[in-house]
Amino acid sequence: MTVRPLSLDTAPVAEQLAAVLAQLGRIIVGKELPLKLALTCLLARGHLLIEDIPGVGKSTLAQALSATLGLKYARVQFTSDLLPADVLGVSIFDTHAQAFRFHAGPIFNSVVLADEINRAPPKTQSALLEAMEERQVSQDGQTRMLPDPFFIIATQNPVEQVGAYPLPESQLDRFLMSIELGYPGAAEERELLMGGDRRAQIPRLAALADAPLLLGWQREAAAVHVSPALLDYVQALLAATRGNTGSGADAGARRGLSPRAGLLLLCAARAWALVSGRPMVLPEDVQAVFPAVAGHRLAGGTRAGALQARALLRTVALP
Repeated sequence: MTVRPLSLDTAPVAEQLAAVLAQLGRIIVGKELPLKLALTCLLARGHLLIEDIPGVGKSTLAQALSATLGLKYARVQFTSDLLPADVLGVSIFDTHAQAFRFHAGPIFNSVVLADEINRAPPKTQSALLEAMEERQVSQDGQTRMLPDPFFIIATQNPVEQVGAYPLPESQLDRFLMSIELGYPGAAEERELLMGGDRRAQIPRLAALADAPLLLGWQREAAAVHVSPALLDYVQALLAATRGNTGSGADAGARRGLSPRAGLLLLCAARAWALVSGRPMVLPEDVQAVFPAVAGHRLAGGTRAGALQARALLRTVALP
């Protein structure tokens, strides 16, 4: 893999991140907002859920992101017969050493693609809960730490498709963001048709970062300033989600966002501000990430929840 250009080492963080987005944009064409949200999610130390139909570039995005950032990558195809040990690893008895030896599963990589996560039964889905929340795996009486950085990108097909298991709320809450890629525009689709499969270009991508540099970016994101007025705005948004007592399509918002969701919203807004080159969070940073952070928590579905979140943004006054 190509080493990142030396000029990036001394460039401002916003310029480094802009170079990352530009390279990703050459693989995932015409999807600037989803790409920026995906990078923001990683900088905020969260996990990403992509809900969309097959064939729009979900898996390609995960591969391109890991190659661009120079991180170890593993893909797990979730199926109805997948076992937790297939994800976490298994201890096998070594006859020479007369002891059990742990063989790490694909979860022990910095970027893990959980492809079609909702095609696996709930028992296998739950194997990810500890890894996503505490960044560790407990098995056979031992706790093993996962690499840092650690980022799960899970893809899921729409729940109305055959063979899909809906993700439980506890699993959905482990994802900082849920996004859609959607169909490309006419011009972008023509570019894709003329250029062929973009996955063939991924092995030739330059690694513009590595794990220590990414950890530095994550620390920068966590240090972005948040003013008291901005906290007032976030609290007003949280209160608005809890105060909805409607029925029908709006009934899913009645349970509202938890305090942890509020903390994650601030983390995402800080990271978005960093990508945008600002040292402090503005209300538009919160608005940019709010549908992706709140959507799957409000209604249990990316599209319906995002629509509710955008409606809330129009009703809550700016500070």
